[in-house]
Amino acid sequence: MFFEFGIKDFIDILLVALLLYYTYKLMKASGSINVFTGILVFILIWLVVSQVLEMKLLGSIFDKLVNVGVLALIILFQDEIRRFLLTLGSHQHASALVRFLTGNKKDKLEHEDIMPIVMACIGMGKQKVGALIVMEHNMPLDDVVRTGDVIDANVNQRLIENIFFKNSPLHDGAMVISKKRIEAAGCILPVSHNLDIPKELGLRHRAAMGISQVSDAHAIIVSEETGAISVAYKGQFYLRLNAEELESLLTKEI
Repeated sequence: MFFEFGIKDFIDILLVALLLYYTYKLMKASGSINVFTGILVFILIWLVVSQVLEMKLLGSIFDKLVNVGVLALIILFQDEIRRFLLTLGSHQHASALVRFLTGNKKDKLEHEDIMPIVMACIGMGKQKVGALIVMEHNMPLDDVVRTGDVIDANVNQRLIENIFFKNSPLHDGAMVISKKRIEAAGCILPVSHNLDIPKELGLRHRAAMGISQVSDAHAIIVSEETGAISVAYKGQFYLRLNAEELESLLTKEI
């Protein structure tokens, strides 16, 4: 018998494929790709046993495991699910709809707000002062801000350089810049466990990659050993940037 295949079926398959692909990317970024592969293998075995071979006893056991497994997966991947919902809610179009309904305007960084950050990074790079600066965009970083000390000051080149001065108590953590303000310093970032990160890159780079994998923020790193300036953005490194390249990369978002 021939079955009818319409546009609705095509959209259904496309959406499932997109959901699986996004889940794969999310698991890969969080280092849980083996768990994702195991889940797919289990689902494949369950379909073969229950649908193809029609083994009633074994199929019923797998059905019970699937029912319990859904709840277990929600508990196991609660951080990834929360991150997914945050990403969905903070998407550019979703944020624009919320601002339209509430009448709030987004206080975005302008080009003149970027230049003090660029100049501070160039100055710290010349003096080989280590720094880690996170620039928030659509996805809020309130959880990260709470791990540090609140600053709540205007974006200022001298203030940035003073915070990351080697004898400063806040120089080891990350600075978070949000809504044209330096929100906090000394913040703790999630560290990426990606094995593809070059061995010569230190903990600051891994922390920058970690926050770039779970948010849409720019993470700027100034190396304490070499003075080189790098940026992690959406899970990708941009290494050894000069002032013009750093400015161009940061202004793409605005």
